[in-house]
Amino acid sequence: MRTSQQESHLNRAKASLRQALSWYSHLRKLGGRSPASWELSGLVKPEIEVLNSALSKLDSNVIRIAVFGLVSRGKSAVLNALIGEKILQTGPLHGVTQYPRSVRWTPSEKGKVQVELIDTPGLDEIEGQIRAQMARDVAHQADLILFVVAGDITRTEYQALCKLRQAQKPLILVFNKIDLYPDTDREAIHHNLRQLATQGHEVMSPDEIVMVAAEPAAMEVRVEWADGKVTHELETPTPQISELQQAILRILNREGRSLLALNALIQAREATAEIAHKSVELRQKEAEDLIWKFTKYKALAVALNPIAFLDLLGGVVADLALIRSLAKVYGLPMTGYEAAKLLRTILLSSGGLLLAELGSGLFLGLGKSTAAVTSSENPGNLTAYFGAAITQGSIAGYGSYIVGHAAQVYLERGCTWGQLGTSTVIQEILEQVEPNTILYRLRQELSQHLN
Repeated sequence: MRTSQQESHLNRAKASLRQALSWYSHLRKLGGRSPASWELSGLVKPEIEVLNSALSKLDSNVIRIAVFGLVSRGKSAVLNALIGEKILQTGPLHGVTQYPRSVRWTPSEKGKVQVELIDTPGLDEIEGQIRAQMARDVAHQADLILFVVAGDITRTEYQALCKLRQAQKPLILVFNKIDLYPDTDREAIHHNLRQLATQGHEVMSPDEIVMVAAEPAAMEVRVEWADGKVTHELETPTPQISELQQAILRILNREGRSLLALNALIQAREATAEIAHKSVELRQKEAEDLIWKFTKYKALAVALNPIAFLDLLGGVVADLALIRSLAKVYGLPMTGYEAAKLLRTILLSSGGLLLAELGSGLFLGLGKSTAAVTSSENPGNLTAYFGAAITQGSIAGYGSYIVGHAAQVYLERGCTWGQLGTSTVIQEILEQVEPNTILYRLRQELSQHLN
């Protein structure tokens, strides 16, 4: 992608996160108003921290690359080879890396993006549940994943690879320790990896499956001295890491800032949705009382209004007011435009139920108006008027009840709508990615989670 386009994605993501933080910052100030507000302020503190962390990451242009794999596959050695010095501990024993560790990498062609490499323990070590949760947390934070193998993929590795794919992050498959294989075997394994990695759906291209020898085994070499003496010494070859370096740099230069923006937006979207869910859960009774209040008021107002169309319009206004009032109860920001958009979405997704309410309301409203006009000439029409009013009011009240509960469901998703909503900006980025990028291959999976 063009540099200007990547910068645009990064700036849009920053603006979206700043808006979300501005929206939710008031929750910190609600502590003194009521016990419920104080409780909510404490409950959403982790999500506010996620939003702040995501924005800080964007401001500093730090892209995180996490390495995963089973024990003894050379994960730490791969990172050491990328860095160009032995910073991370390696060794022949299983489980040298006991916890995630981050180091900075400064590639010579990095451009504006800073790189943080994250080393992780083997996925098949003891304390499986703890390590699995750790892997999910690291994968969630990462912008790019390296999965290291040292030969044909085992069943355990394949299962781990499938789980990492569920994180919906770009992934490079690294075939390490190629120095231990003859050329024929090496190429056969590489071919098998390409077939396996792309099985089912194309999430990796051949360029994202690379071969390296991060820490080649020492070789015995023959040394001939000037005096004719011959000795044999062990010599460690230079790491073969250039293919992986080039693959990473190609991704960073082509779409690094867009990857950074997209991952931050996804984290922010999840955080805002969780804030909304906690708000809805904590204030459920207050919201239920509000829905019943609007249900009664709307039913009464529609029933008493004798003018067709105005009663229908008044009902729509009441539903809009209900949606905005619910958002206010939950401490969620919502403009009149967003409320109208949400009401339209609820109407269209109700399976015709609410549209039928509008139609029957219009029909009954016309009948009610006619009965009101002719009641002076025929007092018997008053009966028809009151019958239509009661029926129309009941239908209107039921519709308001449905709208209120449907709005609760949408509000649980958080404030991701609007011009700078996280879902909106994510969709914008996905629509602009080019066909030869990693993001393009992930676009369909990522888009499904926006609906």
